[in-house]
Amino acid sequence: MFAGAQAMLQQIVEEKWLTANAVFGLFPANSVGDDIELYADESRAKVLMTWHGLRQQHERPSGQPNLCLADFIAPKVGAGGTAQPVDYLGAFAVTAGIGIETRLAEFAVAHDDYRAIMLKSLADRLAEAAAEWLHERVRIDDWGYARDSEHGKLTADDLIAEKYQGIRPAPGYPACPDHTVKKALFDLLDPHAQAGIDLTENFAMTPAASVSGFYFAHPQAKYFAVTKIGRDQLEDWARRTNYTTQEAEKWLAPLL
Repeated sequence: MFAGAQAMLQQIVEEKWLTANAVFGLFPANSVGDDIELYADESRAKVLMTWHGLRQQHERPSGQPNLCLADFIAPKVGAGGTAQPVDYLGAFAVTAGIGIETRLAEFAVAHDDYRAIMLKSLADRLAEAAAEWLHERVRIDDWGYARDSEHGKLTADDLIAEKYQGIRPAPGYPACPDHTVKKALFDLLDPHAQAGIDLTENFAMTPAASVSGFYFAHPQAKYFAVTKIGRDQLEDWARRTNYTTQEAEKWLAPLL
């Protein structure tokens, strides 16, 4: 299996089977409770999108808080009603699946399910690699908050072990189990026009070998899991997102 995958990867590169595209943006941002607002400019007057967060609600060990990703963004109003502090949030979408349908169609005609599955698997891994590459570029160059601490210092093993500042949670993953936020993210970045990535009505990305999410720079930002939530949080999230309770139950069913 490994030899076959290696040979196909070489073909993908040499024959240019796939194209990788990416789009990202960096936005002024502040938290409002469990929500995160992204703004059009430094005046922070116009809200471009609001990300309605979910908070851990299961019992935690003593001294460990129930986390929400909004905890890693400075609040809109500081302690004692002071002016909102400066903070930012990144958003991104990448794909390594442009062109894959042509090859999959060829494999289908040849009834070659094995190579079709292998190609899909490799495209998925290439999409993750592209997401990792883009995150490094953003940390060091475009956002630059880790320019001094990372540039030329982290090995491949360090990157795999995530020994860098910041996280890139993706909708649908444990810290951000809400897939619906992809709609606002796609409205914000327009990955269809910018990178050839589309979104289905059920919030699946096409090509399938695609990754989207957000960039946090907070030095204490970390991944965690939102598992089960209570009825109170379900109803609060429904109110914040303008979903009916029934719609909220549909989208958050795995957490109930």
